[in-house]
Amino acid sequence: MLTRRRTAGLFAAATQSILSLFTAKPAAAADPTEGGSPLRRGKTEPEASHPEPADRPGGITPTPGTTLSDAEYRPAIHFSPRIGFMNDPNGLVHDGTQWHLYYQFDPFAPYAGRVHWGHATSPDLYHWQDQPVAIDQTPAGEAFSGSAVMDAHNTSGLFPQGTGGLVALYTRAAPERQSQYLAWSTDSGLTFTEYAHNPVLDLQLSSFRDPQVFFHAPTQRWIMCVALSRDHQIAFFGSSNLLQWTELSRFGPSGITGVDYECPNLVEVPIEGGKTAWVLFVSINPGAPQGGSATQYFVGTFDGTRFVPESDTTEFVDFAKDFYALQFFTNVPSGNPVSIGWLNNWQYCQETPANSWRGVMSLPRRVSLEPDTTQRLKLIQQPEDLTPLRGTASDATPPSRMDAGSSWETPLPASAAHEVRMSVEIDAQPAGLPPGDKGRSGRFVLNFLNSNEETLSIGFDAFTAQLWLDRGKLKGFSHPFFTNSFSAALTPDQRKITLHIVLDKCSVEVFVNNGQQTGSALLFPATPLDRLRLSATGAGATLSHFELFPLKQTVRAEEGQI
Repeated sequence: MLTRRRTAGLFAAATQSILSLFTAKPAAAADPTEGGSPLRRGKTEPEASHPEPADRPGGITPTPGTTLSDAEYRPAIHFSPRIGFMNDPNGLVHDGTQWHLYYQFDPFAPYAGRVHWGHATSPDLYHWQDQPVAIDQTPAGEAFSGSAVMDAHNTSGLFPQGTGGLVALYTRAAPERQSQYLAWSTDSGLTFTEYAHNPVLDLQLSSFRDPQVFFHAPTQRWIMCVALSRDHQIAFFGSSNLLQWTELSRFGPSGITGVDYECPNLVEVPIEGGKTAWVLFVSINPGAPQGGSATQYFVGTFDGTRFVPESDTTEFVDFAKDFYALQFFTNVPSGNPVSIGWLNNWQYCQETPANSWRGVMSLPRRVSLEPDTTQRLKLIQQPEDLTPLRGTASDATPPSRMDAGSSWETPLPASAAHEVRMSVEIDAQPAGLPPGDKGRSGRFVLNFLNSNEETLSIGFDAFTAQLWLDRGKLKGFSHPFFTNSFSAALTPDQRKITLHIVLDKCSVEVFVNNGQQTGSALLFPATPLDRLRLSATGAGATLSHFELFPLKQTVRAEEGQI
């Protein structure tokens, strides 16, 4: 266990280490000792639907000290920044050798603003290695979200003849203008050179951001989808060389618009049976049904020019509250979609209980489509294979049969992160039950507990076919927008459920019925959750499968938990 003194020492060393990465870069845009970026001093922040306090006159000075919560809430298998503030993933790409995770990053303080592209690399999507900042803030503006692609055939002409490389397209965000810039890399994405004739796309707008770029093989051209944020539209552009862009079409307003559209991604997603469909993901902030920020999606067709949704139905990627700015990797070796989202919400992300860092990425997820009972295609999400991360499975085994009113409890294995997999079927509803909650319910509940009377509850109400996630009895963080509980409607008249749960310090991700529903939530218990209790109420339950694994630390594992 870390002592407070050792924790502070580790943080001080880590802080010095990562600051050296930035000070070694000659193009660094801000001086962290001056209490704010000299590029932004006295000017307003770029237009966005979230506040950027670090951009306001005077800025925000770096936090000089650390707290024990910086280590207590640091996840073990989810990527988080060593210091500073991290929000949207962007520029997700596989370069043929390794995975690149770029992300929106203020390296100077745990608040939004002074946005750079942070960078980490991984051989397997779990073991992430910190890299120096890849794209800096410059006098032209902050480096907002975008994408990275492999220009393998040098369509841009930016690389030596017969070679290719990584190209990043992203938004330069200034107070009065947001336009799309290009930069390219000759060292496998560690550093980038800005194109001399930037911007490559400029509509003279102040709310025009977050380009996603991919190569569309049938039309043999690059496609960009980019948000006209305040107009609630997604614009599609085409290019043969990544440098000159022609508008093709627009989508929207559609779905739930919120205040701003952000972070669009258009992806061809496989359907069970071998077919595919195009899915347009659009993030909104604020104005999501649960409050704050969320990502919705539309299933349809794309002919290389125009996206047409198959219906006007609005679907959301996640039934909880802490999943935003979903982004997909390009150049995936398998050809199947792989995504990562920001596990947070703009309503409270700058106030969560850590003093030197803020921001967590979701687990990497495999994505597909499957028809529901009405034959509408719905998103299926499952985490990338966790098998290599598993320690020895717990030998504690619940009874295969649990009567109504019974419970079973076991300590969680000694680990920072845990995985639970189980299948359970609730008995049919008996006739003649008395009215009232306990008489009518047929519920199966998983409670993660501690001795501090804190509980994270995940439960299934079989007779109404609904699932809940309740973090309201955790005591480490309070905020008026930090909603306590969430629910999801499952397939009607189905009393069987499969659950795949990953609990990692400050987060939980719940994958229901093989990914038909997914819930992602931040957690801040005052003391670690160290026990698991299973309970059946109102009806008996039969467990056909149960596994409990500790998960090995993967992020900065060589440095210990800091």
